[in-house]
Amino acid sequence: MKRRKDHAEDVLPAEAGGWSLGSLGAAANTVTVLRRTAWALLVAGPVLAGWALVSRPAAAPAAAPVRQEQPAAGQSAAGPGGFAELFVSAYLAAGEGTEEALAPFLPNARDVSLTADPGVQRAQEVAAVRVRLVSSGYWSVTVAGRVAPAGAPDGKKKPDEVGTGSGPVLRYFQVPVRTGTGGALAAAALPAEVSAPLSGEAPVLAYGQSVPVRSSDPAGQTLAGFFAAYLAGSGELDRYLSPSTALAAVSPAPYTQVEVDRLAEVGTNDPGSALPQSDGARRQLLVDITASDTGGQKRPLTYAITITARDGRWEIASVEGAPVLSNEPAGAKTKESTQ
Repeated sequence: MKRRKDHAEDVLPAEAGGWSLGSLGAAANTVTVLRRTAWALLVAGPVLAGWALVSRPAAAPAAAPVRQEQPAAGQSAAGPGGFAELFVSAYLAAGEGTEEALAPFLPNARDVSLTADPGVQRAQEVAAVRVRLVSSGYWSVTVAGRVAPAGAPDGKKKPDEVGTGSGPVLRYFQVPVRTGTGGALAAAALPAEVSAPLSGEAPVLAYGQSVPVRSSDPAGQTLAGFFAAYLAGSGELDRYLSPSTALAAVSPAPYTQVEVDRLAEVGTNDPGSALPQSDGARRQLLVDITASDTGGQKRPLTYAITITARDGRWEIASVEGAPVLSNEPAGAKTKESTQ
């Protein structure tokens, strides 16, 4: 019985606390396996972490900020010209105590001291009439402005302005404009008042003699119908256009009546003699017209027109951006309306 009792002590109960344990040998084996697994995971942890770092997808590079390209120095005068116009307008209106109004244009505006009263004059109109490149990124801009006294708040002239002929006066200012980092513009100094620029010589045009339009001229008939539809809203415009020409009538129509007065043509002094004999024939014309508005006021206008022949009649091929100069090839023109 004692031997049987000792054998019974070598066996654990089948259940302890709800867990099935089995024999002591099985438990020892289980502990050994768990211990080796824990060591394996401990050793493999850094290896797995390194593999994860190496194998994960590379992060996408951050998008570079969009940078607006600045035009090359001297490439375009629009920026310096418009900047100078705004600066002259602010300068003419500024006065004592309002020098900060010049700060957006003149970096050292804080060093400027004005003694005139602010607002005593204003620029009614300003326009850059000359932009000269001094050096890379540095321009001299001449601005024309119609300058008028501001007057009293009630719209009456001040006492010192009465009888002095104080209407708007056309004046000219020269502004030095430079470009800095990122293309930012700045004035290098206050404006300098200068005399009016010299007038240029009249360009020589490539057209022949200008003659009155003949009533029998097929081109004159096309032009009369075209301008009536284009400027006065009379009739359909498309009927006078060649198939490849896209042009819209001026809207609202500024005139009520249009008369075609004179005609000049490149290459001939007798523009009324050309007939649309073959399809594709082209003529370059300079057309003088008289347009009348609703009040009966008449205004002369001049158009450079190219017409082409099709099906025995002339059609409007394009309204040019400028007349042909005598030193230009016949086909070298700036198109304004042809698409």
